Amino acid sequence: MDKPVRRVAVFALLLFFGLMAQVNYVQGSEADKLRNDTNNTRSFSDVFNNPRGKITAGGEVLAWSTPTGKDNPKYGRNYKDGKIFAPVTGYFNGGGSKVELSYNRLLAGTDKRITHQRWFDQFIGKKPEGGNVDLSIDPAAQRIAYEQLVNGTSRRSGAAVVDIKTGAIKVLASNATFDPNEVAPQKGEAGGKRLEQLDKATSVIKPLVDNGMSQVFPPGSSFKTVTAAVGMEELNLDENSQVQSGQLTLPESGQPLPNSHDGGSCAGTASLKGAFAESCNTTFGKMALDLGIDKLNAGAAKFGFGQNVAVEPLMKAAKSEVPVSVADLATGKTIMTGKDATARSGIGQENVRATPLQMAMVAEAVANGGKIMRPYVVQRATAKDQSEVYKASPQVFSQAMKPDTASQLRDMMRAVVSEGTAKNLSGDNIAGKTGTAEQGAGIPNARWFVGFGPIEHPRYAFAVVSEGDGDGAHGAGPIAAAIMRAVMKK
Repeated sequence: MDKPVRRVAVFALLLFFGLMAQVNYVQGSEADKLRNDTNNTRSFSDVFNNPRGKITAGGEVLAWSTPTGKDNPKYGRNYKDGKIFAPVTGYFNGGGSKVELSYNRLLAGTDKRITHQRWFDQFIGKKPEGGNVDLSIDPAAQRIAYEQLVNGTSRRSGAAVVDIKTGAIKVLASNATFDPNEVAPQKGEAGGKRLEQLDKATSVIKPLVDNGMSQVFPPGSSFKTVTAAVGMEELNLDENSQVQSGQLTLPESGQPLPNSHDGGSCAGTASLKGAFAESCNTTFGKMALDLGIDKLNAGAAKFGFGQNVAVEPLMKAAKSEVPVSVADLATGKTIMTGKDATARSGIGQENVRATPLQMAMVAEAVANGGKIMRPYVVQRATAKDQSEVYKASPQVFSQAMKPDTASQLRDMMRAVVSEGTAKNLSGDNIAGKTGTAEQGAGIPNARWFVGFGPIEHPRYAFAVVSEGDGDGAHGAGPIAAAIMRAVMKK
């Protein structure tokens, strides 16, 4: 070959390989960055042009995509029993929530854990295929939870159940919910308007704010579990310690902190176990005063209070709090939690607030030797070819109390059912703590039951809240018992 021609051929060949390298870099290494660039208008149109992966739980498909027969959107999104599972699956319509948002790229097939396996498909322009996500939720128990919560009150209610050994969430249910099919891509503008209506709901029930992990309530006497745990370790108490259970006068106002009754263990003095079983306000109000709000706040933080507990990426619980101060909404000034307020905080009133998921984590610590596992709801994820790209790995969230403290609290929770405020639940193989929180004039009580099951060899921890008249033993206890019967079948 003539030398100049050979040089031109070599140069052309180098240009060709350079071009291929650049294309591969743009379509491979830089694809994710370009796809998510805010200036890329195709990112908004392409999202409906490919099928998303499935969301499954317990062998059931809860969310899947189907062709619409239209140019835009080419694919819609479908949800099985949408209202029941929406607190976990969330919705998808270009935007999204819950698992649909947390695992958006994996479901869409654009996650690097999938794309690095199919770089050649990207190179030749083959459309992405979404991966599948499998949840830890127990579908049968989730359905029973929803039914029980809806039938239990016309106001707000929610429930959470966690596996104490792994942190896997088995139930995350709410009666404040919506059907994600109504806002799916195939609904077009009507779906967008419906989502806006749901977002602007003015009633006490906010459909887009689930009551299992995204809404806080005053925990009432169920919070005495936290106060007892902190008090036992900071004040050197045990379940047999004799404690004051009679009248308590608040130090600042001179007003009494009343018990629900003044007989039995609440008559004057009692063992800590007896005062806990009968839920004597005065005992735990005084314990909070002896601790002080700073120690009560720090002790509660070990259980997860004071932070937005992360369940999955972009899926965090509302912050449960035991505040040392609050902002005055009228003046913006900081108001410190005084001694009267500290006593009321010790019984889960004043400004103490918690989600059902947080209170299930409190019960988990009791049932699991003081240890809380990081809560999660996604068990595993697979690519289209069924290769596993993610698997949940149980991790310790915190050691909230000593194992011996937890052991004694288990006995105390069992006593609540055998001889205390929840004797109506004595045949249901669960133990726990009742709570009945006042929420202000004209607002029904927040009724709680928080605990674990089975009684002797705990596997699951739970929390149920339901707004209405009456107490936690009757307003939340039977709901918890029905849910746990379903969970403990497995």
